Amino acid sequence: MLQEINDKFENVLRKLRGHGKLTEKNIADSLREIRRILLEADVNYKVAKQFIKDVEKRAVGQEVLKSITPGQQVVKIIYDELKKLMGDKDVPINFSNRIPDVIMLVGLQGSGKTTFAGKLARYLKKKGRNPLLVAADVYRPAAIEQLKVVGKAINIPTFAEDSKDPVSICQHAIEYARKNMYDTAIIDTAGRLHIDDEMMDELIRLKEKTKPSEILFIADGMTGQDAVNTAKTFLERLDFDGVVLTKMDGDARGGAALSIRAVTDKPIKFIGVGEKLDQLEAFHPERMASRILGMGDVVTLVEKAQEAIDQEKAVKLEQKLKRDEFTLEDFYDQLQQIRKMGPLQDLLSLMPGNVTKAMKGVQVDEKNLVRVEAIINSMTPAERRHPHILNASRKKRVAKGSGTSVQDINRLLNQFNMIQKMIKMMKKGGGKGIRMPFGF
Repeated sequence: MLQEINDKFENVLRKLRGHGKLTEKNIADSLREIRRILLEADVNYKVAKQFIKDVEKRAVGQEVLKSITPGQQVVKIIYDELKKLMGDKDVPINFSNRIPDVIMLVGLQGSGKTTFAGKLARYLKKKGRNPLLVAADVYRPAAIEQLKVVGKAINIPTFAEDSKDPVSICQHAIEYARKNMYDTAIIDTAGRLHIDDEMMDELIRLKEKTKPSEILFIADGMTGQDAVNTAKTFLERLDFDGVVLTKMDGDARGGAALSIRAVTDKPIKFIGVGEKLDQLEAFHPERMASRILGMGDVVTLVEKAQEAIDQEKAVKLEQKLKRDEFTLEDFYDQLQQIRKMGPLQDLLSLMPGNVTKAMKGVQVDEKNLVRVEAIINSMTPAERRHPHILNASRKKRVAKGSGTSVQDINRLLNQFNMIQKMIKMMKKGGGKGIRMPFGF
């Protein structure tokens, strides 16, 4: 995510940290480079100009120029200003005391509203709410069917009617939700290829009749300034409570993320980080600023781990490690839990700076994990628990069953033996409470 802007910022910050002493000229040169980076990332030029002005005002102060580590001080100022630019603190969804709470999703066609509706429903369900999806897009072919498919995939019902009146559909959906104890109705409204009066009038009528507790503007994160300009128009005509940036896992340059809060004065509430329905993150300005500057995002990494890890299994594994009973079955369980956290390349991007630099350019082959899982699945329970019994004939059988080679199996067993030796070394080192929650 935002790899291009991250790399460019990293180069500038490296130069800043490299100066033993900073002068106003050093700082001015660096800020000129940062301004160019922001404009290339499609950040609104007024926002970029104000950002540079705010950083410069703080960076040329005496506390920086006379500091023992002036480069680090300037980096800290840039981080603070980036965080402020994107909202300073996270703003969660506002829920009222009404049943159901209505969340209305608006935006242009193709921005990802329908997929986000499913992601949000899944997210809220995991938070303990009981959501209902409402199909209010009566214009786009198969839009209603698409929402039903999304709802079925996450086991959340979809309310739909054979009607061409979205206002009537939504009113009936709210009544249905109230009677059937759904506490949240997520309305997937129709988008258009462009903004027009007919579209806006329909959304205004929907707002008046459904009285949503939240209206979320869905913007395609890859469209940069176009997303910001569209958001301004929606804000003038409809008003909304927050922004969702979708497709942030693609080649998004970051312009929308860095501009939209400053231009609309509305918080970014969520970002879509993949196509799968579990790839949604609540937006945290401080974490995004940290990612942009190459400092990683350990908090998000830990949250992903906590969500994926089976705590009961983790405790049992700790006990087995103490007794030197780590088997290929345990190894397989660890692989499964890591894969639940998402693509490995994405996890590496959340690591702090030094780790990220060390892994720079390394492409993680997810197929290797699939191959390892296939090999372990082709073994008998006894072979998984006691890999040393795998002789030549057994290895041939496993290779045939997993579609791999004997060399692949030998490579896996060598890696496993190295892990076992490492665990023993950790124990000899006096490490109490050895844990392997999501790594090996």
